[in-house]
Amino acid sequence: MFGYVRYDMPRLFVKDLNLYRAVYCGLCKGIGESCGQRARLALTYDVAFLSAILHNISGIDLQIEKQGCFEHRIRKRPIARTDDLTRELGAVNTALAYYKLTDDIRDGGRGKFKRLFFKRGYRRAKERYPELIGIFDEYMAEQAAAEKGGASPDSAAEPSAQMMKRLTDHLLREKATAATGEMFWYLGKWIYLIDAVDDYDADVKKGRFNPFFEQYRAQSREELMKERGEDVRFLFDSLFYGMREQLAQVTFCFNRDLTDNVLLRGIPLETERVLAGKPKNKEKE
Repeated sequence: MFGYVRYDMPRLFVKDLNLYRAVYCGLCKGIGESCGQRARLALTYDVAFLSAILHNISGIDLQIEKQGCFEHRIRKRPIARTDDLTRELGAVNTALAYYKLTDDIRDGGRGKFKRLFFKRGYRRAKERYPELIGIFDEYMAEQAAAEKGGASPDSAAEPSAQMMKRLTDHLLREKATAATGEMFWYLGKWIYLIDAVDDYDADVKKGRFNPFFEQYRAQSREELMKERGEDVRFLFDSLFYGMREQLAQVTFCFNRDLTDNVLLRGIPLETERVLAGKPKNKEKE
């Protein structure tokens, strides 16, 4: 999860924006507690959204209180108090950053120096949450194997989809259901595929694996969308349909406005942005 899980700002209630930011800051502190201060550099809104939705499904009420932090030392701001789930998600955030950089290095990119910042945090995560990190190890190996086989977009995304399902099943524990598993399976597949479209031009230029190139052999993202845009859009529309169907069956313990905004509006809008080749919107945390 690398910056694609977004909300639709014009239709986001102020209360939900404030909640999201409080959860974001709480996750930052949770990362520091579980994996050390350096690991906080990899903080993302993607895992903050996971924190919000998993707390909601689990029925764990987020306690928001005014706190200070290193970045905001003068004026305290509303921050969600860390709990066991937040600290576990801090380990997830750290592992995602570590594996992403490892994947970049494997593809011949630069990342060895950056990965050093997260190596100690990753080790701490592995020591404290061996079962959680074991899920990463298992599916990252499967992902690498799938990509070596010249897989299609659908099959190449399967390991990432299964990893997301297993991770969230583990984090939800007894609150996990068939509907939550399927919903997060669709989300995991979407994240992998939207990242592949976003990186298409760079992957083609550097000769890296890209499932859409393996399938269609277009020489650029623009050419891909011009010649096979209907196929690509149909794939993403199928994911949206499945995600919506499963979301409707998930039981939430608290208000679901934030979740609906992200999954039903933010993600489709982010998909359109990537497919059109537009730059990512900058947001202030």
